[in-house]
Amino acid sequence: MPSAYEPNVEKMFTYLRGRLDGPGFEQSQTALAFAWKAHAGQIRKNGAPYIVHPLAMACDAIACKGATDEIIATILLHDVCEDCNIPLSALPVNETVRHGVKMMTIRPFQGEEKPETKRRYFHELLDSKEAIICKAFDRYANLNDAEGALTEEAIKKNIIETHELLMPVLKEAKYEYPELSDMLHTVRTMLKRTVKMMARYHNVELK
Repeated sequence: MPSAYEPNVEKMFTYLRGRLDGPGFEQSQTALAFAWKAHAGQIRKNGAPYIVHPLAMACDAIACKGATDEIIATILLHDVCEDCNIPLSALPVNETVRHGVKMMTIRPFQGEEKPETKRRYFHELLDSKEAIICKAFDRYANLNDAEGALTEEAIKKNIIETHELLMPVLKEAKYEYPELSDMLHTVRTMLKRTVKMMARYHNVELK
């Protein structure tokens, strides 16, 4: 069911461009322009232009203390390879950002069952601080966009997956990357509240 929300995409883009120009975030500035072109014409399941998703994530991350150039760039590009059929090598950013984008993409191994793939995927996010932060904001955005866009079964699956797989990894990340403790605390708190609220509404029992 399409969303009635019609964001001012150009205004979001202009705001981000201005904010990223101030601190001299060169990787993020490049990523912003690239993502804008790559996602042109794509639509989210809730009916919004697809570019709204990475733009909103980037705005949320900038509002938190500790966002780096590479973190914002990874956020802006995290769906470009998977959804736009653009190879990782074609991304006009440094290897740190490319690695973050790579770790955001699920890569099943031959003979591996889906639950095993998911567990491995979430654990391997710890290999990149850019990816672990990106995944946290990505999941927060997706949960908040779920109503009217996903089936009831899919919503419940995302609630459980967030609680059982993502939240423990985010807790571990604060020890792996102490320099991101403030940002991790903020996004973990956001996710905890959202998951509890949605679990109550959708009758999901959290272990």
